[in-house]
Amino acid sequence: MTSYISLPIYAGNIDERLRVIAGQCEACGQLAYPKRPVCIECGGDQFTDMPLSGEATLYTFSVVAGLGAPSEFDEEQVMTGDVTCGVVQLKEGPRLMVRLADVNPEDLHIGLKLRAVVRRLYDQEGIQRYGVKFIPTELYK
Repeated sequence: MTSYISLPIYAGNIDERLRVIAGQCEACGQLAYPKRPVCIECGGDQFTDMPLSGEATLYTFSVVAGLGAPSEFDEEQVMTGDVTCGVVQLKEGPRLMVRLADVNPEDLHIGLKLRAVVRRLYDQEGIQRYGVKFIPTELYK
């Protein structure tokens, strides 16, 4: 099974994903990243763009081993082995599931400071897909 994302949908929100821009509900101030059409806090549907710092803290993590990741990551898993994922809490508040990079899973610990970086995710329909992964802050340059 794959998480296919059509090129128009991928292209339609690439700016907010690569620049880490949340939507801030104009009614209650709740941040949503990625943006959504309706606020989960109050039901409001008007949002203002809110650039985020990209700074985060590791909340929990998991290592997907044995080619258990979605099929778009098959090639990566064959070449590099396990895929490390985590839930991070952004400095500004929202929690999200992310890919972790440039880290040995044995060095991960809850509370680790991370930073968002743009990285290649996978190839689909002959097009390289890019997105945000998180790396330990000390590796950020």
